[in-house]
Amino acid sequence: MKNKAITSRDVDFAQWYTDVVKAAHLAAYSNVKGCIVIEPNGYALWEKIQSILDQKFKETGHQNVSMPLLIPENLMKKEGELIEGFAPEVAWVTMGGQKKLEERMCIRPTSETLFSDYYSSVVTSYRDLPLKYNQWCNVLRWEKETRPFLRSREFLWQEGHTIHETSEEAEQETRQMLEIYRDFFENVLAIPVITGRKTEKEKFAGAEYTLTVEALMYNGVSLQSGTSHYFGQKFSKAYNISFLNRNNEQAYAYQTSWGTSTRMIGGLIMVHSDDNGLVLPPKVAPKQVAIIPIGNEEEVLKKTDEIFTLLKEAGISSFVMAEERSPGFKFAEAEVNGIPVRIEIGKRDLDKNKITFARRDTREKMEEDATIDVVSYVKQLMEDIQTNLYYRAYERMQSLTYECHNLKEVEEIMKNRPGFVKGMWCGDAACEAKMKEIEGTKSRCILEDEAPIDEHCIVCGKKAKDLVVWGIQY
Repeated sequence: MKNKAITSRDVDFAQWYTDVVKAAHLAAYSNVKGCIVIEPNGYALWEKIQSILDQKFKETGHQNVSMPLLIPENLMKKEGELIEGFAPEVAWVTMGGQKKLEERMCIRPTSETLFSDYYSSVVTSYRDLPLKYNQWCNVLRWEKETRPFLRSREFLWQEGHTIHETSEEAEQETRQMLEIYRDFFENVLAIPVITGRKTEKEKFAGAEYTLTVEALMYNGVSLQSGTSHYFGQKFSKAYNISFLNRNNEQAYAYQTSWGTSTRMIGGLIMVHSDDNGLVLPPKVAPKQVAIIPIGNEEEVLKKTDEIFTLLKEAGISSFVMAEERSPGFKFAEAEVNGIPVRIEIGKRDLDKNKITFARRDTREKMEEDATIDVVSYVKQLMEDIQTNLYYRAYERMQSLTYECHNLKEVEEIMKNRPGFVKGMWCGDAACEAKMKEIEGTKSRCILEDEAPIDEHCIVCGKKAKDLVVWGIQY
């Protein structure tokens, strides 16, 4: 039976998304325009994401730091491309108490300037390098149109900033971090992705090049989900980050930055969830198992406690829904909140030596012997759910990925059944702009490791340079 509080995603996808966010208590709108309240369920999900990624960062030699929230204007202006790229989104602080500031400060939209300024004061020799830092923080960008998790003025993210002795080392870092993101999306979030290089027009302001992770949502709209940037020496020259190299000569360092944000939560919702609420892959679910006692008979409570203890000792995140509510309410509550596995324990079933398991991804129920090895069964069930969610999303992405050879084909797809469009491109920004006239279609990334599908540009017909994935974006 469908959840009445949630609009069908096939009827109104935007309203469905908002309904799921609200019904699962992930976030609420606030009186601060363009900003949201991340509720306990949403923040628990962010904490889980954060803990897994943080471990991956530390395993590859990165350390966490914390930079200031405010950036003096003179620092922002040192690297021209960055300030130009972020100018429309910057919020400025001009007063300190009741006194006008001598120099206005921006609330950080990103922290390249702060890291560069810091690095310029602490790096003197090649022996100081590399420095591989990351920070978990909030940033502010004055977005015009906002939507919970996907695009808000203030959001939570991580931003890695590293500095290296050689370009080879910095470029290796750029690709390594892209691979960490790809692996996290596919193996933890169960979201299939494509990776590639952004075009000059779409790369990060101030970068030599940007590598990106792109995911496709259920409705065929793409989501830029994580980026890794190679800066070369652009920032080190602007901020004078120089050091004595191995030849005893002054040289400029090479930099990278990389980041992803709470929009991953939006991606999780839009790829996996359904008309009954949130669906979460077990590897990222803060609560993996909901145990629901049906009745308060002694044998029911005893079995409930036994299973809870076994799962807890095995490191499986479980909880008992012991509230004075009807079983139906509890089933629906566990479902709307995306709990991967539900265990139902009732006297009638126990009298037959049975307990019931339910999986959130397929909503299938399985009646098993009460003497079953619950830990092994639940672990296998969670593996099956994790795998099923990935391949279900992968098959949908494949069904919404098209090869196109002319604009007419692109227009038909984007108007009727949007998705990823693979098409050749000559490299001219004017052709990118022409493509954008079709429902706002933009280049997602250049596929560097795939064979060409045509010799001619999909827009102008001239000799093609790159195979590009195009799509409508959030």
